[in-house]
Amino acid sequence: MLLFSFPAIVMNIGADIAGMGAVGNLLFPSIHATYFSIVFTIMLLVLIIYLPYQKIASVLKYLCIFLLVYLVVPFLYKQDWLAVLKAAFIPTIKFDKDFISILVAILGTTISPYLFFWQATMEAEDIKQKKKHLVVNKRIIKGMKQDVDFGMLFSNLVMFFIILTTGTVLFNGGIHKIDTVEQAAQALKPLAGNSAYILFAIGVIGSGLLAIPVLSGSLSYIITETFGWKEGLNKKFHQAKAFYIIIVISLVLGLSLNYIGISPIKALIYSAILYGLTAPVLIVIILHIANNKKIMGKYTNGKTSNILGFAALVLMTVAAVILVYMQLT
Repeated sequence: MLLFSFPAIVMNIGADIAGMGAVGNLLFPSIHATYFSIVFTIMLLVLIIYLPYQKIASVLKYLCIFLLVYLVVPFLYKQDWLAVLKAAFIPTIKFDKDFISILVAILGTTISPYLFFWQATMEAEDIKQKKKHLVVNKRIIKGMKQDVDFGMLFSNLVMFFIILTTGTVLFNGGIHKIDTVEQAAQALKPLAGNSAYILFAIGVIGSGLLAIPVLSGSLSYIITETFGWKEGLNKKFHQAKAFYIIIVISLVLGLSLNYIGISPIKALIYSAILYGLTAPVLIVIILHIANNKKIMGKYTNGKTSNILGFAALVLMTVAAVILVYMQLT
């Protein structure tokens, strides 16, 4: 999983850094996006190394609230809600490279491999910080389940409305391909007018500052736990040097992708596609662990979890195989 995850996570970090730089340039056109990307990278390194992630997240999460305006914009248009529901539950499937690529990307952003490592590590660290024994019991499992269920429901709801907003505002407005952050920001114009760029920029910067510590932290957890090195965002730099050095390297590599010439929008799509291609491997591993009584004891997967897990595995594997086949042919 280390070999599979490394390129996808680094590209995702690079895409987020480039996106933050691009929206900085959107607000201040006289300053090149590259300079903003460098500033944001340095800022993130300082925050990650000197502050616990929980403190960073407790402040920055409020910046992401601005992205909730996507839930409002579709209601400002006269919508055929029956057609919207029909298209949502009975999609039009096309067997071409563009459609399959976006399908794999959407699946990849829904089941991103790095999130499994992050979720597991954060739960373990949270238990340690509360000075409790790392014992699996029903109360802890229930809390984890509610946390994950709420997160999945809310994130997919926001994703649905982002797709609906861009389809209503941009596609119907003649923009059928988004290549720049300016084009993406225009989806908010019906609600915010000329302030759309400001709302979009704040949301992108807030989500980027939140996501990059998660991305780089997940990668560092994967590597340090693989080799048995000291790790943890709750530790100081001198207590886990290898852990933080890996984070520094991942951010520097991500920043270097800005000089390849790939737009932030395309970079995000490419990283999502990589997640979609690698996720089936991790799902197989997780299903194996979750059904292994030597590991899970009496808390092995139930029938419903196995059916849903296997369905996700089949769907993502088929989509990935079709995409690879189309690319090769």
